[in-house]
Amino acid sequence: MMPSSAVLPDGVNQEALLTELRRLSWGAADILRAYARGEQPPHGFPKALSVDDGGEGPVSAADLAVNKWLLDGLSSSFDDADWTLLSEETAKEQLTEGEPLPAEWLWILDPLDGTKDFLQGTGEYAVHLALVRGRRPVLGVVLLPEADELWIGIVGEGAWCEDRQGERSPVRFSDRTAVSDLILVASRSHRDDRLVKLIDALELGGSKAVGSVGYKVATILRGETDLYVSLSGKSAPKDWDMAAPEAVLLAAGGRFTHSDQADLTYNTGDVRQAGCLIASHGKAHAELGERATRAMAEIDPGFQV
Repeated sequence: MMPSSAVLPDGVNQEALLTELRRLSWGAADILRAYARGEQPPHGFPKALSVDDGGEGPVSAADLAVNKWLLDGLSSSFDDADWTLLSEETAKEQLTEGEPLPAEWLWILDPLDGTKDFLQGTGEYAVHLALVRGRRPVLGVVLLPEADELWIGIVGEGAWCEDRQGERSPVRFSDRTAVSDLILVASRSHRDDRLVKLIDALELGGSKAVGSVGYKVATILRGETDLYVSLSGKSAPKDWDMAAPEAVLLAAGGRFTHSDQADLTYNTGDVRQAGCLIASHGKAHAELGERATRAMAEIDPGFQV
């Protein structure tokens, strides 16, 4: 792959960046898998202490370790790069409500997407790394440590999956195009009455319950499912939940928008990704959006999709 000035800041070589992202991703996988199993993590990180023993527990320990691993790695490998690093763990220190970060290029990282799945041992957790230019993602990495899958997407160039040996597999969207045949990937938790009504109104072909957002989007990329719907309520997903999965899905030719087809935007001064959001393989995206927007007008009048 040739370096792309449209995708990366000046002076950053695309192949060198991908090589480092692979190293950081598989290192993060080793760290998370060790914490998930109660084993000694690599790269000098301490073994997790339970809350009862005065520690913060495996989730916090894993979160913090992977956060440091990713931030230190990107900072040291590309110390001259004209980008800013933001993660879920550093957001409180870095962000001021209503004020975007003064950065044209911004990494948005989630060291552990799917903490419940990590704790419950489902294996359906992920690591997200997204490079955003302006308010839109241009490159994304979604790592599934337990599945041994590293999804990489470069918007405008393509997306693929790699294993630890670097063997590539292509994106395999399903051939399903009729809305009545489409398979929804949904959460096991975070479901409310409005979402149940919305899903019923879409009149889909079936559903599958899966954990983290990154893992959900991977099921679309594999062709196991066709769409994911996020409906905000008292809480909403954040930039770091959506940026990397969106980048990979976009690079693969899919769509990830509000139901009215408006783009998701990042680094706006509000990290909440509120509204009715639809990720799909793109083959019936407009119709899905129309159905969802129409349904939400009845389910929750005045709701901003």
